Amino acid sequence: MPIYEYRCENGHLFEVMQKMSDPPVTVCQVCEAAVTRVFHPIAVHFKGSGFYNTDYGTAKRKRETEKSASDGADKHDAKQADKKESKPASSSSSSPSSSSTSD
Repeated sequence: MPIYEYRCENGHLFEVMQKMSDPPVTVCQVCEAAVTRVFHPIAVHFKGSGFYNTDYGTAKRKRETEKSASDGADKHDAKQADKKESKPASSSSSSPSSSSTSD
């Protein structure tokens, strides 16, 4: 049997377990004021050929993206290290010439 949540006009919140065929509750159990049923959004997963598979996160996909991101970062870091190693050699040759011109 489903559990329905109700809220009265005075703010009392309560749950009632009732059959779907039972009539809805109309008065609060605490203060006997008028009540309304509280609706909550449900989780919906659309599956099939018309929906993107990437819309839903999975543990496998998360591992794959983390691995590809770390691989990309490693390659990028290696390229930056190569550039830094080649830069000081060229800048060191230009710095003595600039210091000799300032004398």
